[in-house]
Amino acid sequence: METHGVDWGSRETNGCGTFNGVTDKALREIARMGFTHIWLTGVLRHATQTAHPGLAAQPESIVKGLAGSPYAVVDYFDVDPDLASSPEKRMDEFKALVKRCRTVGLLPMMDFIPNHVSRAYLADWDGHDDFGEGDDPHTFFSPEQGYFYLTSNSLGDGPPLRLPDGLFEGEMTFGRVTGNNAVTWNPGKYDWYETVKLNYGYNFMAGLPALRLLPGWTSPKQHVPKTWRIMDDILSFWQSLGIGGFRCDMAQMIPMAFWKWAISRSRVRLPDVFFMAEAYNDHMKTTPGDPCAALLDAGFNAVYDSDCYHLALHMYTENNWANDFDRLFRSNPIYMTHGVRYVENHDETRVCSPLSWGGVGRVVLPAVMTLVYASGSGPVLVYNGQEVGERAEGPGGFGGHDGRTSIFDYTCLPRLQPWVADGRFDSSLLPEESAELRNFHRKLLPLMQHPALDRGDFYGLNWANMKNTTFGREPAEDTSGHWVYAMLRHDARARATVLVVGNLSPNINFYNLRISIPQHAFGWCGIQTDRVRVRNLMDAEGEDRIFERRELMDCGLSHPLKPGHVGVLELSAV
Repeated sequence: METHGVDWGSRETNGCGTFNGVTDKALREIARMGFTHIWLTGVLRHATQTAHPGLAAQPESIVKGLAGSPYAVVDYFDVDPDLASSPEKRMDEFKALVKRCRTVGLLPMMDFIPNHVSRAYLADWDGHDDFGEGDDPHTFFSPEQGYFYLTSNSLGDGPPLRLPDGLFEGEMTFGRVTGNNAVTWNPGKYDWYETVKLNYGYNFMAGLPALRLLPGWTSPKQHVPKTWRIMDDILSFWQSLGIGGFRCDMAQMIPMAFWKWAISRSRVRLPDVFFMAEAYNDHMKTTPGDPCAALLDAGFNAVYDSDCYHLALHMYTENNWANDFDRLFRSNPIYMTHGVRYVENHDETRVCSPLSWGGVGRVVLPAVMTLVYASGSGPVLVYNGQEVGERAEGPGGFGGHDGRTSIFDYTCLPRLQPWVADGRFDSSLLPEESAELRNFHRKLLPLMQHPALDRGDFYGLNWANMKNTTFGREPAEDTSGHWVYAMLRHDARARATVLVVGNLSPNINFYNLRISIPQHAFGWCGIQTDRVRVRNLMDAEGEDRIFERRELMDCGLSHPLKPGHVGVLELSAV
């Protein structure tokens, strides 16, 4: 196996992780970093160009890359044979991994992909309904059909369906709508052409609501559409195997009535099951306005906060200022309490990639990550390899060299390999730069459970420092807050207050940085004594500092910061 892999490499050439490879030691090391949940992404059996004993490969025309998209599912009740040491024992190996996760205190989560399936989706499950059984392939929409079908009114010249990589034998006389709602006989490369959209009784073209359900719809299966029933069976199946949470793919594309029904049923089976929504305020949503509130009302625990991610990214690509975070945080407070904060995931570029984040991501990652994570009370997401600074420089495949770690091909993580080290999972083997970044994660992530950061209220400090010339102001600027952001988090119940300040500049050393804390802020967090204790939570060996409260209001708290550095400081009355 090549450590760094080769472009378009096979499973044999580039290797592939396995369920068995995620050992007790690996999981213990992950848990020690401060994680509480582990999202096992891409484990469902999906369309692939790789054959296994008893499992044929799918046609190239409906598979992106060699490994295939993990979001083009061919069997919702099976796992990916690529991830098994013995493909015929793949389900047993997965069950053992789930058990190991729980043994070390990590709650195992997996993807729930309700919007679309592979064009090669299997219809021969024993004891399970088929989505498309009984459908009329000449009718675009009918509430009880499993799919949406192309008609003479659809874009293009009619059958056969023409995909970017050729024809698909399964759709020569009819065609189905793609997972991203492309109603065309000629979907493009950037469509989700390898998938077909599922029908929940909601006509996305007409904006019609989901089926009006009969009384008693919360329980008897005969009162709800077939697609709903199948999805409930899927959730129930994985819950029975020990899965304690679901990251729900493109949740805004599914009718909210379904979510309310499905989540309530899941919580009857397991009251504390965790539902996290990947959702965006885009044209594919099924509800007016920002879908966040609707998804939370339907029962989700948390929803992706893509606006926070993009604002941070745009500081290095579109000249945003740190002050812009204030406007974002005020605009939708729901995300402050229920937003999933992240700086990387499988859809986004790697922060440390030289092709993204203005090429300065490795320098600013600690500050960006801390401010993004610490400003909200919702979950924080760390993508595998982020902690060692993966750069996504190869190998390439379907996605090309785009700053992302490919999900379509057999892709190595070169920065992570020294930690894996043939099963040693030893940080001492990492290069210095990667070891430093992983150690930073180990310090920061447990702090996210500090009462003030876990559940505390938010108070932004940039508004009070815009006229403060020592608040990271460059000589040519007449306003502060370009590169520095500061906030207070306070939990009244624990009487705990934390100040977080970060230098988001990739090259300026703010050696004279001072953060002014106004009298109103001290009243807000209940610190009214004349003196204030400041403890550096990122430096366990550092000494506490004592300040006069008046000094912090008038002159500010002195805390020099190098490029990309942060301070996480606990404030308390003396």
